[in-house]
Order: sequence, then structure tokens, then C-alpha cells
Amino acid sequence: MLLIQCKDQRGNRCVGRLEPNGKVRPVSGAESTYKLAVEAIARGCGLKELVDERLHGAEQDYDQLLADGSILPPLDHPDPAHCIVTGTGLTHLGSADTRDAMHKKVSGEIETLTDSMKMFRMGLEGGKRNDGKPGIQPEWFYKGSGSILRGCGQPLVMPDFSQDGGEEPEIAGLYVIAADGTPNRLGFALGNEFSDHVMERQNYLWLAHSKLRQCAVGPALRVGALPDHVEGVSRVLAVDGRVRWERPFLSGEANMSHYIGNLEHHHFKYALFRRPGDVHVHFFGTATLSFADGVRVQPGEIFEIEAEGFGRPLRNALAVEPAPDARIAVL
Repeated sequence: MLLIQCKDQRGNRCVGRLEPNGKVRPVSGAESTYKLAVEAIARGCGLKELVDERLHGAEQDYDQLLADGSILPPLDHPDPAHCIVTGTGLTHLGSADTRDAMHKKVSGEIETLTDSMKMFRMGLEGGKRNDGKPGIQPEWFYKGSGSILRGCGQPLVMPDFSQDGGEEPEIAGLYVIAADGTPNRLGFALGNEFSDHVMERQNYLWLAHSKLRQCAVGPALRVGALPDHVEGVSRVLAVDGRVRWERPFLSGEANMSHYIGNLEHHHFKYALFRRPGDVHVHFFGTATLSFADGVRVQPGEIFEIEAEGFGRPLRNALAVEPAPDARIAVL
């Protein structure tokens, strides 16, 4: 089942089920995915069960909603400060033709490897334990609060001090924390974990800075489990609409060095990430970047990410805006 959040013709928030024909069936009495999730948790039922009993009303056309700028991220929080956006890196094996090369790079003496390759090797060796114990912890980063989330059709805006604005096609997990502190996964969504790769390349210790950018998820929330194998396509479209760059990307546990459950464990093991009522959007990493092929995306060009089973593509244009004055006032 695919759910989207959007605004109706009167500007009111609503939730709908995205149908294969592009129609959106409204979920009665649901102004947000968050409230639906909170109700499902309280009732002890699944999100799909709750949605199925609430489908009612006139269908809307997805393409028209997109043209009107009415598509929202598939999950957010009424207070953006209570939505935490994070991610993991070095978790994917890459495409089939690069997998052997990656293994060869990490087969040498551990002392000769870069920190990145050491981390990748640790994931290969310990990210998928089958004895009931947690595997090795992954690379982890903080990206921002819910204020950085963008929906399909909304621009990804980078501050003018950025050195680059590049896509990272990923799968993101979407969660709501129950009143007793239990993380509840609603499902998964396509994501663009937009970052500054030029800054990161200059010095890996600037990775944290490079991640503090907006990001996009959606357009749909895929309720339920993530397929073991996810195959999608990431594109950069020029201003005139032609495909400037295109590559397939892979995700799902068959293409990862960690189990999803292991990545979730090492995020939610911290008590501060189990605060009741909070929303979490957690990116699971990628092995495909246009930046790695020497592409520098220009303002006005469009990132497009799609994968079978996730509905319509996630599309966002790149934009730049002046950074606000960061001078400090002294009290």
C-alpha cells in the first residue's frame, strides 16, 4: 500500500492511498499520516488495516496535485523540532559490476586502508550477524530537523556558501515513537539525501557539515516491509528536460552490508531517539552518485529518483538562496 500526504483544493491537509492508475483515494478523517499512525498505535492495529476501513470520498488526480504543488512529504510532525532526520553511510555493496572491485579494495592489511574503507570492511564482516546479537555499528550522521524535509515537486534549496548540491538516491525508513518509547516503523519511502560532496571530498571530517542540507522523501510511503532487492533509477534532468545523467541504483538487504534491523538498532539504542511522540526519518545509504561521474548539477536542473514498488518518481529542482546573517548577539 502506498500513502501520500497532500493538500486538497481548499488548502487543507489530507492523506490518500495512491492507486496504480494515478488516482488518490482519500482516507476519511485523516489530516496527517502522523495522526493515523498515533491512532493505529493506540488501537494496536496495523496502519493498512486502519486505512482500509477509512477509504471514502471523491478521488483526486495525482498529476494535478503535483502540478498544483500540493504534494507533501509522506510523514512529518506538527512541530518540526520533533522530527529528527538522520542517516547511515557505507552500507551498500554497489552495483554488480563494482562489487568485486570493492571487495578487492578491502582485502588488504587493515593498517593500509582509509577510514572509509575500514568502516566498509567492518560492515561486510559484521553488519549481518545471525546469532540474535547486534552487528557492528555503521557510520551515522545527523541531517536536521523536520524543517529540512521537502516533498515531491518542492525545490531543494542550498545556501550560497555551498560548494555543491548533489543527489543521493536512497531508501528512508519512517518512524513514530509510541507513548512507551517503542519505535514504530510505518514503512519506507524514496529519498534524496541531498549533500555537498565537494565539501566532503576536501576533508572527510567535514562530512557532518556537508550533510546539513535539505532533503526530499516520497512522494509515497510504502507501508510494510522493504523488498530484499530494490532496483531504481536516478537521473539529473537539464533545464530543457533532457536527461543529462542517468544510472541505476540498488538497495534492499540483498545489496547491503548491514541488515535494516541492525541499522535501526544502532540508531534507536540511544534513549534520546526514543522520545514519545517524535517522528524519525532515517536514510539507509547509497552507492550511486552523479558527483562520482563528474557531474555538477546546476540551479534549475531536476533530480529524479524512481524505483518499482514505490509509486511515482521523486522529483525536485535544485535552487540556491543567500545564507542568512549568522552574526551572534550578546545579551
